[in-house]
Order: sequence, then C-alpha cells, then structure tokens
Amino acid sequence: MRAFLPLSRAIDALTAFIGRWSSWLILAAIFVSAGNAIIRKLFDMSSNAWLELQWLLFGITFLVAAPYTLQRNEHIRIDIISNMLSKRLRHWIDLFGHVFMLVPFALLMIVESARWAWGSYLADEHSSNFGGLPLWPAKIVIVFGFALLLAQAVSEIIKRIAIMQGLIVDEHEPKGHLPPILAEIEDLSPGGKA
Repeated sequence: MRAFLPLSRAIDALTAFIGRWSSWLILAAIFVSAGNAIIRKLFDMSSNAWLELQWLLFGITFLVAAPYTLQRNEHIRIDIISNMLSKRLRHWIDLFGHVFMLVPFALLMIVESARWAWGSYLADEHSSNFGGLPLWPAKIVIVFGFALLLAQAVSEIIKRIAIMQGLIVDEHEPKGHLPPILAEIEDLSPGGKA
C-alpha cells in the first residue's frame, strides 16, 4: 500500500487545488446575478444567457468541489452514531462505502453522462430559451466532476487501507480524549473555551 500513497497525495493535491479555486466561481455567479439585476432594472433589458450562466457557475462549483469535500471529510454523515463506533469499525464502514457504493456510483455516472454529453456536443445542443447558452459544456462538466470524484474515492480507499495498516495517521481523527460531540459540548459549557 505504501507504493500507492504518492498517487493518493497527487490526487489530493489536484482535488484541493480545483476545490479551492472553484470557490471563485461563486463570486463570479454573484457578479453575474448582480449585473443582470442592475441592467434589468436600469435599462429594462435582460437575457436568458445571464440567468443560465448563474446556474451553470453554481453547478460547476458544486460538481468540482464535491471531491474536495470528500477529501476534507466534510461530507454528510451521522456523527452522533459514527462517533459511538470504534475507530476500526468506522474505518471498515468508510472502506466498504467507498469501494461498494461510491466507486460504482461514480463509474455509472461517468459512463451514462459521457454518452449524454457526447451526444449533446455532436448535436451542438443549446438551451430552448431564447438567447440561451449551449448545453454541452455543462454536460461535459458533469463527466469531469464525477471523474474527479472517482479519483478522490480511489485516494480515500488508499488512505483508509494505509491507516488501517498503520502506515499513516488519520488526519481527520479527533484530537484529544473526548469524542467530537462531547468536545463541542464542553467548549459550549460555561467553563469551556467558548
């Protein structure tokens, strides 16, 4: 497993780079939204392209930031139940979920959306709204987003096995002696840090 750790680090670096930079797309969406609203109110002009660009920027951000969310261990889980389990059992549950649920789902989405995106590209598909944007770039981003998610899943599998073998430490494991929920409660108590 040690031989695969450099691959995992490279995937993590790529995912982190794309995830951090994608946050700028939210700012771009805000400017597009504000600009569209100002032009519509001041000059009584509007374009469907501006509205579609807003959802396109948001969709791109969501798709390419999801792998970064997985890498940072910020995805949704039931922490109260998870934290009651032993570390070893949590690692096995994560490994099972990544191998038997996330990887097959990401592969399915890549295969199905690639066909869909390719057909859209060949047809030069555009929005049915007047003045709308081409749709094939958005569909290609779906393929890219799930490919990046698949790569991050592979990285997480490598890291989980390495952690279970004692080759690396779990950087997401809570520090200290208290489970995370108890540490949060202690921080909020009158004598705590908060």
